[in-house]
Amino acid sequence: MKAKDLMSTTLRIVPPEMPVLAVAELLSSHGISAVPVVDGSGTPLGIVTEGDLIRRLADEEPGPLRWFLGQYQDAGRLAKRFLKAHGATARDVMTAELVTVEEDTPAEEIARLMEERRIKRVPVLRDDKIVGIVSRSDLLRAILRPQGQEQSATNADDSAILRAVLAVMRKQPWVDTFWTYPSVHDGVVTFYGYARNDSVRNGLRVMAQEIPGVTKVEDQLEPMPLILRATL
Repeated sequence: MKAKDLMSTTLRIVPPEMPVLAVAELLSSHGISAVPVVDGSGTPLGIVTEGDLIRRLADEEPGPLRWFLGQYQDAGRLAKRFLKAHGATARDVMTAELVTVEEDTPAEEIARLMEERRIKRVPVLRDDKIVGIVSRSDLLRAILRPQGQEQSATNADDSAILRAVLAVMRKQPWVDTFWTYPSVHDGVVTFYGYARNDSVRNGLRVMAQEIPGVTKVEDQLEPMPLILRATL
């Protein structure tokens, strides 16, 4: 599988001069953990993640000892930390060292990049413009799908249905997209992973049934372990 088969195309993007508080509100209201920053031509400049914004809460005024020790640390690194904690715009707080891939980048290469660079997502580019994002959860779905099969007309339809299922899942804040993995075969949508309660199970079933081409929805979800509930 390639990036174009896995990526989310329902993108939220922000301009570099967008206020930090507005970016935080965007992440919170849409239930997403990161948003790309692009210029007027659509070229990606960086990405603002929850981690970038959390640094604002973690930062504190340096005491005498911390100030003294700071004299022997990398000034550039300290300045970047200060900018993320006190910056007013997306440009100020974004992570500018972007790792990107092309639409035809194999899933294996994306997984290697994420592991080596210790990142959770990569923007997908076409002609230097962002067209999607591949996250860790997208790669998990690649593992669940059969490998080495020829792409038939039915498989192509199933791929379209899967993309539609993923798109509507990401729009709902109550869907645990990191722990719920849909699969589609011959128009049948099957949910794997974990569900926190029966309401979520029923919501997923109704959500999938409304998608054109879906003939049946099967629930293979397990009750969510307590250790996972503690992370939500």
